[in-house]
Amino acid sequence: MTAVKTYKSINSNQENLHFSIAKMQDIYKLRNGKVDEPHRHNFYSVLIINKAKGIHKIDFNSYEFSENQIFFIAPGQVHQVIENEKSEGFSMTFSNQFLVENSIPISFIESLNLFQNYGQSPPLQLESKDFESIENFANEIVKLFNSNAAMKFLSIGSFLKLILIACNTSCAINPMESDIAISGASLIRNFKNAVNQNFKKEHSTTFYASQLFISPDHLNRTFKAKVGKTAKEFIQARIITEAKRLLFFSSLTNKEIAYQLGFKEPANFSAFFKKHTKLSPSHFKKREIK
Repeated sequence: MTAVKTYKSINSNQENLHFSIAKMQDIYKLRNGKVDEPHRHNFYSVLIINKAKGIHKIDFNSYEFSENQIFFIAPGQVHQVIENEKSEGFSMTFSNQFLVENSIPISFIESLNLFQNYGQSPPLQLESKDFESIENFANEIVKLFNSNAAMKFLSIGSFLKLILIACNTSCAINPMESDIAISGASLIRNFKNAVNQNFKKEHSTTFYASQLFISPDHLNRTFKAKVGKTAKEFIQARIITEAKRLLFFSSLTNKEIAYQLGFKEPANFSAFFKKHTKLSPSHFKKREIK
């Protein structure tokens, strides 16, 4: 089985381009309506959907297109856009390099409750008035991107921040006081980084809490208040996402995947996978390949 296709640069013809935006209807026309195969990027993607019909698959979860939606795809996520007809909206991509060059701290992106690297990544559904504001920002970005304006990428960066801040405000679960929010965002960022480095060996909330020098209860309360799920649920989602990727995009056996993900017994991995997906690893693989 071939590995998942990975786009490492935003534009293969312009290696120094770290930002891009295009209208979805133009992309559809360019591809003659052909559906791209599942793939991943080494950069961030934002889909601003005015109206569309079809589905968007992100890490093997399917979300139906409609109107006034915004999708956020983090680096490394496997996704596929399947349109039944020409969509209307924007596809925007940017890299960490773009953030650095335009004075946008990477910690700002990581503190947002938008790019859900693992587990469910449903679209943000906006009211018409709120979506119109985002759409206006996107149109301004398109004008700048296609212009020769001085410091245009710095201006684009400013509009990008406005879009992300507006979206984050719309999906805030439990806004905190400013000083708590800052420390909470730092804690969540450090926790996510720790999980990403250790999830193949460590599955317990207690381990990560000890690494962060806090109690498991404090970690769970802060994470749930900001993200809407417990720390344990996030760890489990990270394991399940990796398992799905390995099952579909590698030739490893269930037993090999179990050991690679830190399960001492393959049966424990199968039970864990079925509990969270309602399918055995083998049935999941057969379904997705079909």
